[in-house]
Amino acid sequence: MSADSTNGNWKMRILLLGGLAGAVTGLAAAYLLVRRAEERGVEPHLEAGEGIRLGLLLLGLLRQVSALTEGDK
Repeated sequence: MSADSTNGNWKMRILLLGGLAGAVTGLAAAYLLVRRAEERGVEPHLEAGEGIRLGLLLLGLLRQVSALTEGDK
């Protein structure tokens, strides 16, 4: 097996695992949102401020994930 094919294998595994983790996390968040709305007896919705806060939290998370490999240099 060449170095190029091995290189592609670990990249694909990381991308698939990251995508799967993102999908599972997204489903869990949607489930919690729906459950909270059902408990309150209202339809689920996000206010603009909540959407902005959520977006900023996600950007912070992505920044932290990208910083994980900076210590290896």
